[in-house]
Amino acid sequence: MTKSKSEKKYYTVWRGNETGVFNSWDACRRAVEGYPGAIYKSFPDEETAWGAYEDNYANHVGQNKKPLQPSPEQLKKYGKPLPDSISVDAACNGKTGQMEYQGVDTKSGAVFFKMGPFDKGSNNIGEFLAIVHALAWCKKYQIDRPIYTDSKTALTWVNNKKARTKVIPSAENTPLFELIQRAENWLKQNTWNNEILKWHTEAWGEIPADFGRK
Repeated sequence: MTKSKSEKKYYTVWRGNETGVFNSWDACRRAVEGYPGAIYKSFPDEETAWGAYEDNYANHVGQNKKPLQPSPEQLKKYGKPLPDSISVDAACNGKTGQMEYQGVDTKSGAVFFKMGPFDKGSNNIGEFLAIVHALAWCKKYQIDRPIYTDSKTALTWVNNKKARTKVIPSAENTPLFELIQRAENWLKQNTWNNEILKWHTEAWGEIPADFGRK
């Protein structure tokens, strides 16, 4: 679907293969794809994007994530999230079935990877793929950070190395099911040292990788 003029975004890249401001997601993706620890964010207009580029990225990434203050009981039960970690999450449009997922730095909110949108998917599929993507990304760059997810279902699928989705395969979501197969094969063929941990939303607020569309 073509974006209307009011929906156009500009992408500021502070760390990547190229840095600066890009006027499309495709251009931004090329600038950050494969770059470990890439830091970027979208803005509604070019002037704001350039202003952010000239500023410290820490003043812009992760600023809309307001963590909750755990109660003494929750603090005793869950502790606090580990800041030196990766958080993953997915978003799926209930009407269109378009799904996307991403992985971010838990402390700053800087985006490490972002994929989609994919047609005719589900939130659980996105959560599963996000965890596997994070594991593969960490193995590629020899990073042993813990990985947080707020999805019990995705955790179970990863542990079983099988995505037991109820989504029906079709011509529209063939690329997505090919990606699921690749993820399942990766889990069966690889080992990893990263802990995969449950994000406790009730105590800590929304996971930093949340798309903010609730």
